[in-house]
This record gives sequence, C-alpha cells and structure tokens, in this order.
Amino acid sequence: MASSPSLILLGALLALATWQAIAFDPSPLQDFCVADMKSPVRVNGFACKDPMAVTPDDFFNAAMLDKPRNTMGSKVGSNVTNINVMEFPGLNSLGISLARIDYGPLGLNPPHIHPRATELLTVLEGTLYLGFVTSNPNRLFSKVVKKGDVFVFPKAMIHFQMNLAHDKPAAALSSLSSQNPGVITIANAVFGSDPPISDDVLAKAFQVEKKLIDWLQSQFWENNHY
Repeated sequence: MASSPSLILLGALLALATWQAIAFDPSPLQDFCVADMKSPVRVNGFACKDPMAVTPDDFFNAAMLDKPRNTMGSKVGSNVTNINVMEFPGLNSLGISLARIDYGPLGLNPPHIHPRATELLTVLEGTLYLGFVTSNPNRLFSKVVKKGDVFVFPKAMIHFQMNLAHDKPAAALSSLSSQNPGVITIANAVFGSDPPISDDVLAKAFQVEKKLIDWLQSQFWENNHY
C-alpha cells in the first residue's frame, strides 16, 4: 500500500495536470457549438444553439478586415476591431478569435493584457515598434517589425505596439487563442476604474504626489477596442 507521502505527491501531480488541462478555453465535445446569444442559461462561455437550426451563415462574418479603420477620433491614434464570440457566435467553444489593429501616424495601441489568450500578430502594412514585459523582474522583449513579419505575445503579458511612421498609417492582424480573450488596458484600469482606486494607494504605488494622481484620474480614459 502506498505511503502517505507518496499519496500526497500523487495528489499534487494530479492537481497540476488538471490545472494544465483547464488553463485555456476548453476543447469542444461536439463538432461545433454556435452560441445561442438569447439563451437564459449561464455557462462558462455560451449555451449551444440547436444544431438543427444552425446554418452556413453562423460560420460566416462579413468583417471587412481588408478595409482600413478610422483612427482620427482616438487619443492614442489606434483603432482595434475585434472579431470574437460576441460579434461572431460561430466561434463559441473553438478557442480562437481575431482582431485588426489600425494605427494612425505615430499611433499607439497602449500597454494592455489579454487575460485569457496568447496573441500572434502579423504586420499588414507599415513599421511597428512592439514588445511585451514579463512578470517580475519585468524584463522587456521588444523589436521593430515590418510588413509580413510575425510576433507573438505570450498569454497575459503586458504588451504594446506603436507605428513608427510620422506620415503614414500602419495595420496588423492578430489571432488570439480564446473565443473571448478580454482586454485590460493598463492606464485605463489604474486611473480610469469605476469607482476610482484611492489616490492614497496610487500615490504610494507610483511614488508621486496625490495631486498628480488626481489629475490623471480626472482625464478621459478612452477605449480603443471596438
């Protein structure tokens, strides 16, 4: 009979294996599960539409991702067009989504994270400076990339992209390893949360005076993800 330490070790290994198995979007248990956005059932994801009611249009989205988006109205000079399960119910349970990012001259997709996805970015047009920062001790991996180049941002790492051109736009297409990757823009979350984080907390965290924190919290922190 196995000893207690052996059983504890076995239990720990099983727990680790289980954690790894559920670390990403769950694998589908059927051919497809088109999201029923009207279902009152609450599950991790969305309930399935009746398979007999599914049509080819459920697997199609006229996203027009070949068309540039307007970046003029954005303070940071970028526009992110998301194609995830919220816009495309056919993605439900498939563990994948897309985003087109348009950058105006010197446009920035500011530091942010996708809590549920790894991102693979392909440059469609222009030259970008991009990178991500690891967990502590916060090492930066950055690079200048050009049309046709590909760069990967590991899951939940803070990352960013910036168009280096002063006089012309840039664009990229990203694939993400979740039907609903989520996004947390760092500055928006820290200074634009509702209700706001205490200025005492932020002043101490950033080692600045409270009046600077109050000014930052008074700004309009826009969302460039549409």
